[in-house]
Amino acid sequence: MSLLHVIGFSLKVGHLLLVLCCWIVSLIYINWFISMDTKMGFLGDGGKMWLKCWEKILGSTCKIHQQYYQCIGSKRVRRKLWRKLLLAWVLGWFIVSLWIFCGINLHNTEKRKETLASMCDERARMLQDQFNVSMNHIQAMSILISTFHHAKNPSAIDQKTFAKYTERTAFERPLTSGVAYAVRVLQSEREQFEKQQGWSIKRMDTMEQNPVHEDDYVPDELEPPPIHEEYAPVIFAQDTISHVISIDVLSGKEDRENVLRARESGKGVLTAPFRLLKTNRLGVILTFAVYKRDLPSNATPNERIQATDGYLGGVFEIESLVEKLLQQLASKQTVLVNVYDTTNQTHPIPMYGSDVSGDEFYHVSFLNFGDPFRKHEMHCRFKQKPPFPRLATGTSIGILVITLLVGHICHATVSRIAKVESDYQEMMVLKKRAEAADVAKSQFLATVSHEIRTPMNGVLGMMNMLMDTDLDVTQQEYVRTAQGSGKALVSIINEVLDQAKIESGKIELEAVLFDIRAIMDDVLSLFSEKSQGKGVELAVYVSDQVPQQLIGDPGRFRQIITNLMGNSIKFTDKGHIFVTIHLVEEVFHSIEVERESTSKDAEHTLSGFPVADGRRSWEGFRAFSHEGPLGSFSSTSSNDLISLIVSVEDTGDGIPLESQPMIFTPFMQVGPSISRKHGGTGIGLSISKCLVGLMNGEIGFVSEPKIGSTFTFTAVFTNACPNSNELQTQQINNQPHPATSEFNGMAALVIDPRPVRAEVSRYHRQRLGVRVEIVSDLKQGLSTVTDGDASINMVLIEQEVWERDSSISSHFVNNIRKIVEVDKGKEIPPKLFILVNSSSSFRASSTASCLHNPTVVTKPLRASMLAASLQRAMGVGNKGNPRNGEHQGLSLKHLLSGRKILIVDDNSVNRTVAAGALKKYGAGVVCVSSGIEAITMLRPPHQFDACFMDIQMPEMDGFEATRRIREIENNVKDRELFVHLPILAMTADVMQATHQECSKCGMDGYVSKPFEAEQLYREVSKFFQSS
Repeated sequence: MSLLHVIGFSLKVGHLLLVLCCWIVSLIYINWFISMDTKMGFLGDGGKMWLKCWEKILGSTCKIHQQYYQCIGSKRVRRKLWRKLLLAWVLGWFIVSLWIFCGINLHNTEKRKETLASMCDERARMLQDQFNVSMNHIQAMSILISTFHHAKNPSAIDQKTFAKYTERTAFERPLTSGVAYAVRVLQSEREQFEKQQGWSIKRMDTMEQNPVHEDDYVPDELEPPPIHEEYAPVIFAQDTISHVISIDVLSGKEDRENVLRARESGKGVLTAPFRLLKTNRLGVILTFAVYKRDLPSNATPNERIQATDGYLGGVFEIESLVEKLLQQLASKQTVLVNVYDTTNQTHPIPMYGSDVSGDEFYHVSFLNFGDPFRKHEMHCRFKQKPPFPRLATGTSIGILVITLLVGHICHATVSRIAKVESDYQEMMVLKKRAEAADVAKSQFLATVSHEIRTPMNGVLGMMNMLMDTDLDVTQQEYVRTAQGSGKALVSIINEVLDQAKIESGKIELEAVLFDIRAIMDDVLSLFSEKSQGKGVELAVYVSDQVPQQLIGDPGRFRQIITNLMGNSIKFTDKGHIFVTIHLVEEVFHSIEVERESTSKDAEHTLSGFPVADGRRSWEGFRAFSHEGPLGSFSSTSSNDLISLIVSVEDTGDGIPLESQPMIFTPFMQVGPSISRKHGGTGIGLSISKCLVGLMNGEIGFVSEPKIGSTFTFTAVFTNACPNSNELQTQQINNQPHPATSEFNGMAALVIDPRPVRAEVSRYHRQRLGVRVEIVSDLKQGLSTVTDGDASINMVLIEQEVWERDSSISSHFVNNIRKIVEVDKGKEIPPKLFILVNSSSSFRASSTASCLHNPTVVTKPLRASMLAASLQRAMGVGNKGNPRNGEHQGLSLKHLLSGRKILIVDDNSVNRTVAAGALKKYGAGVVCVSSGIEAITMLRPPHQFDACFMDIQMPEMDGFEATRRIREIENNVKDRELFVHLPILAMTADVMQATHQECSKCGMDGYVSKPFEAEQLYREVSKFFQSS
């Protein structure tokens, strides 16, 4: 059955795709004809009306398509009606195909005519242009003869000169076969002229009747012309037509008419086509009259006749002229050209062409040779007949075939539409079920969270109250173990809820002011006990380029760091865990330098163990390319955005190669044995990847088995602009900065052979205002203390340097003692500090005197811990070392002392825990068990300073109770009695929707169960001033 379902589904998809293709093809053809009609206009008024109707059809296509699926798909159309529709479909498209055939054929015909017209006009234009060039040159020669023959005496031109000149300038007249000049001779001047020339004037009509070749030409055999008033014998001629010398051009029929028109008009005139002398080829003669130089420009025809000196003529052979033109065109063979003299419309004279039959279409182009009396035309046609209309035939046949296929597809699709609709309805039902299941899952998670965290609140709260009683050491250890287990359970619940938020897309980030260095100190405090127990060195380094204050979500950033460092602590039994934070541009500018160097060796790491090359974990990040989310770094800084890159480096077991592709998959662990050994849910990295994405960053890693792993991620924050007066007044919601004024100006010497570890030590002491110098061994350190210009206030020595050689350590201490004894002006000698990973592993050197017994500083280094150690040893500032949480407790006591607070919770254990926690800090507490009682207690006037209200309560929940209280406050008429009471939500539900609902109903803050001193201090400090 599965194979049949697959085949049926494939046919269904294929049918739908073919229907879509056919519809698109039909639209393309219709749009094509619309565009062609705008250009050609061949559709006519009827076609335009049909196109308007087609537009209306297209407008109702969606409705028809929907009715098609509703009616035909639901089988409400009978088979007979469906057949009629199918037949109408086929006949309609058959008519459309015929119409398309005619339209395409007509379009091809018009295009063929346009092509012929373009080619014919091109030939006519080229012929006309070349003729005008020759005509202009002949006119210029007439001016030359007038100037150098008639205006000079004696003449500067003779036959030899004329023949030589015309032969050399023949390239300027490519269409002429020869040029000749005939002088005007009157009857009275004839005898003298013939004696001067040495030959007698001959008749032209004799040569016209009996053409002779140049070799057979004998001047004496020609007859003299009859007596006329004037003659025009040729005296100069180009060598190609030198046989016309002494011939009277006025005695020829064509030439006489041409000469007379030329001298009367003053322009070039053409003869009708005739057979030329000697060649017997068809040609024409262009004639210009040569006038005296003093002839005015507005002379009358009679004045022009009287001023005529002679006639210059150019002979054009039409056939050779057109042949030369066609030789220049590549398409000569495709077009037949005929040239006619149409001066006499009834009897046109053919000048060029043949009677070979060609295409039935022809085009006429008019020729203008400068003589308005003569008319010429060029007729062009294609040699080949029009080709068979393959495109029109193929298109129409293709449309018919597509129509039949569409009909067949529609017929086959009808039977399947009902199945599609039923599947769609079933899918919608499943979709609604899935959405309901998602809502139920969210509600289930919220309920489970509340039901689990509520008793956990009681357990952890009672444990805290139990710790404040008198317990022996064993009992305190039991209580701490129970607290750790409870907090671990709460952490797992939070991870599961975070994963649920990620899947539902409801997780959001805050934008608050925070100190990233204080957050890293908090994380170090969280893992310090585990790292010391394992003997693993734990360190943090934050670049000086990172701003002191940033705006972002410190809780989520802390969560990412905690997840990564927690994994490193789990899988690292030796070596180190090193966290570094830099600006992205700071690392970007050092990429080229790092690429030139080799990978890290053991000597250049924090603990001396080899590590995985961290550069490979961020090589593909978009932040290091110009296409990244930040663009260029210059624009990043201008927008007050800070892009950080954080690396967590460890020397643990590493990740097996086969498990690395699945490392960010939720609930996936490296292996079952790892899960049994180290525990965990396997969703920490997937949550971290999602949070990094919300911070506009990326995360990557590199891991080598048996070497270690390096996880790197980027995150974008906003620079808090520490120069702003407004932001300077804000308090940072993390640990307070340790006082550093007592250490300003002090100098410290760090003795450490490892450069990376020494830089970490320098970083933490510089945070306290201490100037730091670094040397690699005790000998260099002693030289620096004794010979240095500046006094050294403290010397910090790594444990491995101190215990390497006891004699050297003894020598170093003795010399320090001598400095004290010799230099009595020193009030405070250099203090010795030994930096150790675990205090239990350190054995004090017996060579040290009681005065110089070194102070042990246990790693990881943190600003608050280091400041307290220095204060005790140096005798400055606060010499105590308060326990964890004592600062918040002291501040809370100042804030809550004397305050009267109302606690609203339906659970008696929760009321007891909350009341005990608040009474511990000096607050007066009143407890009620329902929202109705809270409304009664908080009616103005009342004496309460704040209210801690549970959300999920019977009868009336916390949201409704808060809304009622706000309404009562707003309705108070006496504004002197109006006091806005701070109401803090107190619930185990940590879903995002709960946060939004709290703000919407009028609550002022949020405290999740079980709440701790730090969170309580953060919320309460918004409303109360320290007393």
